[in-house]
Amino acid sequence: MATLIRHRKTRIVTLEAGDDLQEHCKPRDIALVPDPAGWWTCFIGEDGSIERYDIPFATYNEALWSAKAAAEFDAQ
Repeated sequence: MATLIRHRKTRIVTLEAGDDLQEHCKPRDIALVPDPAGWWTCFIGEDGSIERYDIPFATYNEALWSAKAAAEFDAQ
């Protein structure tokens, strides 16, 4: 089950393994997606495209801090 927090005006959606990113996220959202390698920070574009960093974060908290930092930058 996906969970949602807001940081500034940005939605940060945390998904569980097996959740469909397109089902739970909207354009301009940041998604935190777990897999066996770690936590991916994914950015949803206006056209629904998905970009992410080259490597996952080791922990959820690292991914969340990264998403919050990106939201801070976007809020300016």
